[in-house]
Amino acid sequence: MELTSDQMVSIGLVVGLMLLSGARGMLNRSGLIAAATVGLSVSLLGHWTWLAILIVFLVVGSLATLWRYDEKAALRIAEDNKGTRGWRNVMANGGVAASVAVVNYAMGEPEWAYTAAAASIAVAASDTLASEIGSLDPRTRSIINLEAVPAGTNGGMSVLGTFAALAGGLLIAVMAVTLASITSVTTPLVTLFVLVTVIGWLGCQVDSILGALFENKGLIGKHTVNFLATLSGALMAIIAHWRFL
Repeated sequence: MELTSDQMVSIGLVVGLMLLSGARGMLNRSGLIAAATVGLSVSLLGHWTWLAILIVFLVVGSLATLWRYDEKAALRIAEDNKGTRGWRNVMANGGVAASVAVVNYAMGEPEWAYTAAAASIAVAASDTLASEIGSLDPRTRSIINLEAVPAGTNGGMSVLGTFAALAGGLLIAVMAVTLASITSVTTPLVTLFVLVTVIGWLGCQVDSILGALFENKGLIGKHTVNFLATLSGALMAIIAHWRFL
């Protein structure tokens, strides 16, 4: 069977992702396998532009992890192994986008799918930047009761982290709008931009609430919190399409 141009681009991006992640140490072996699975699912059942957005998140997230890493390590709030991600992290941040891609293929490319995938990635980007950049801000308060908590506390929110979260949503929104013309998406670009930005930021707050209420009590782990937060982003995008578009 002859591959289409989109399929060839998809496979090329997956190969490039594997090479980049392996060479830069962004993913370990299990992470590479999971990334290949997610990448092929997202790009072949969705569109290669979805994978391009995911790759931007992976690169920016890895850079944010390395930002002032020694300071975060001294406070014991840094990612282990210089931020090298495993399969749990990949699935926590990209699993929802892959699931949206499966539904997209099964339902014949519904209009909301692109926005839902981009929104889920925006949540992941917002949360990652908020955590990695905001974790060193001493002006941290609990999202539940606004009491002062140590920097890096699950469910903590800070001034710097809040703006970093917004920057993460904006970054993915810019990518989504830039690549939208390559797909069959007809959602107005301004609407797409606003939705992805706002949902990215809101999803980050969902992550903080889940972290404060459940992760701090040991009821669920960090990766489960991340997955549920990205899922909330996809659901918010779908509801917005059904309700307002």
